[in-house]
Amino acid sequence: MSRLFTPAAALVAAATMALGFAAPAAAAGDPVKGAASFKTKCQLCHVIGAGQKPTMAPNLLGVVGRKAGTTDFAMYSPQLKAYGKAWTPALIDQWIAGPTKLVPGSRMAMVIPDAAERANIVAYLGTLKK
Repeated sequence: MSRLFTPAAALVAAATMALGFAAPAAAAGDPVKGAASFKTKCQLCHVIGAGQKPTMAPNLLGVVGRKAGTTDFAMYSPQLKAYGKAWTPALIDQWIAGPTKLVPGSRMAMVIPDAAERANIVAYLGTLKK
């Protein structure tokens, strides 16, 4: 038996996943599939181009690593402006799973309930660098 994977390690891994501490869905996403999902579910409100002005929702170019509520988008909720955290893949996954659960009072209404689809979208957003 391998020293890296012992019965005790298997038990810890199973308990960790059962308690909800598994790696975020964003870890295994497919950016190509995410681009397709983004186009059909997110692009109605969000823009992703350099210099594109947001209208209904913020520009998501360079969103990974950016502090929430800090672009030139004029309609952030006060709660999101005050949130203060930077967007990590795990945090984006939580956000698109339930924006108002993560930041009560936020204005985003779209929810992506499917973990695999969220992972794909998050992987795609990670490719959008300034």
